[in-house]
Amino acid sequence: MQNKAFFHNTGDYPIRRPNRAPPVAAKDGPRTNDDIRNAQIQLIDQDGTNRGTVETVVAIKMAAEAGMDLVEISPNNNPPVCKIMDYGKYKFQAQKKAAEARKKQKVVEIKEIKLRPMIDDHDYDVKMRAMLRFFEEGDKVKITLRYRGREMAHQEIGTKLLDKVKTAVADVAKVEQDARFEGRQVVMVLAPR
Repeated sequence: MQNKAFFHNTGDYPIRRPNRAPPVAAKDGPRTNDDIRNAQIQLIDQDGTNRGTVETVVAIKMAAEAGMDLVEISPNNNPPVCKIMDYGKYKFQAQKKAAEARKKQKVVEIKEIKLRPMIDDHDYDVKMRAMLRFFEEGDKVKITLRYRGREMAHQEIGTKLLDKVKTAVADVAKVEQDARFEGRQVVMVLAPR
């Protein structure tokens, strides 16, 4: 009888795992030159002239003679559309365009403003100015109204305060998430219009 300690509770046989080849790394970007597997393609030359359907081998030769690459522009067409161009320059332009798009993209942040039900008028004004500045910058504002001790017995004061805030910013912001209780605090989210 064999020693069962070497086997993994599957009877008398060890677990056999199949050998799997690692997945082929997908190349990013369009296929170029010899990567294009179709026999025929729709060719656009370096001047932008449509040359019609051409053998892929001939098109690669034409691109090499021009000192450029054959780049597959729309692979889903039948036959696929390819263009003779400088692929390095094309990639550089695409990266530049993507960087420009990222630069223009604004990340919306959620700024938090904490209030108390019995807030003083001056403190309220300071918080409102900060809130309006956040809306001008395009950020959302999360208003947290915290109750302490016996303030929980007078929740209507906090509700009136939140309504006052809503009406004060109604022309520049809209309510994204209405006031809701989370334990001893009420949370409301406003977004710029």
